[in-house]
Amino acid sequence: MLTFIGLGLYDERSITVEGRAALRNADRAYAEFYTSKLIGTSVDDLESHHDVEIEVRDRAGVEQHPEDILEAAETEDVAFLTAGDTMISTTHVDLRLRAHERDIETRVIHGVTAQTATSALTGLQNYRFGKATTLPFPYAHGAEGLPESVTRTIDDNRADGLHTVVYLDIKVDNEAATNRLETDETFEEYMTADVGAELLAEAYPDLVGVVVARAGSPDPLVEAGTMTDLAEREFGDPLHLLVVPGDCHLLEADALVELAGADRDDLDIS
Repeated sequence: MLTFIGLGLYDERSITVEGRAALRNADRAYAEFYTSKLIGTSVDDLESHHDVEIEVRDRAGVEQHPEDILEAAETEDVAFLTAGDTMISTTHVDLRLRAHERDIETRVIHGVTAQTATSALTGLQNYRFGKATTLPFPYAHGAEGLPESVTRTIDDNRADGLHTVVYLDIKVDNEAATNRLETDETFEEYMTADVGAELLAEAYPDLVGVVVARAGSPDPLVEAGTMTDLAEREFGDPLHLLVVPGDCHLLEADALVELAGADRDDLDIS
């Protein structure tokens, strides 16, 4: 059996009760934290809290060379862990399909995702979100200005009146981070919301954005403003993301004003 378990958003306690039971009953556990991470914990704390040993894999060890994970799952109960929900954003469908090719039974135990937490924290209705996008560091995509994948997603969603989640880039040195959840700052870089807003302000200076920081933690932050305004603020420790609201229902507008400090005059209200 290969069980994919989402760990939730923040620390060792963010996992569901079902996920905790499956993890503690597994014969061995693997994890990856290159797509996202739990800011509020470490591998040692995860292992201690759940009384398990966890082998952390880099991207190549999961996507290119997962043979040992699959071989173990042929004879043992194996848990594969990610932050958030294991099949949302941190998707590992390929690994699941490889398991099926070997006639290995699989199971998915979901965790809280940044998408659902963002809807809950901002008051924006979940069914009014369109396609999400990821804003990369400029050096990562190598082009001038914003990538078309970002501008097209925002523009298409806004044309349809939909909100957009803009995930902010995470860069992890895979070799350095192979067996660590927390690495030296030299090897990890997290785009903060002020940097993301500054990049977006090049094309959308007066567009309203909503910052969601540290979702799932005891002190999440939600702040709204124009991209130009947000670029001048500080939002504390990661992880951060940005939301670009589309047409807002009256209740959504009320929520953004009350919960995020938005200026009602800046919002598109339908």
